[in-house]
Amino acid sequence: MSDKLKIKLSIADRVYPLTIEPSQEEGLRKAAKNIEQLAKKFEQSYAVRDKQDVLAMCALQFASKIEQKGIDQSEGTQAALERLKALDQLVNTKLSMK
Repeated sequence: MSDKLKIKLSIADRVYPLTIEPSQEEGLRKAAKNIEQLAKKFEQSYAVRDKQDVLAMCALQFASKIEQKGIDQSEGTQAALERLKALDQLVNTKLSMK
């Protein structure tokens, strides 16, 4: 059984105490830092002062990246399958000629 780790993350001027697995710490700290950086960017670029709006914009940005990765992977997988089918047909054609 691994020991849990207690950390505090600051996001949008609020502190969030978390109890996590030690292996999660680096990812969570990086995620919190990315949220803070993006929130500052939105506040400066769009003169948004309401933290709720800024955090909603951050959530949308990160969620859209995840969704796009899924779409890109799906398209890449489909293209790879089509190439494999074409290669399989070519191999079968060559083998049946012998």
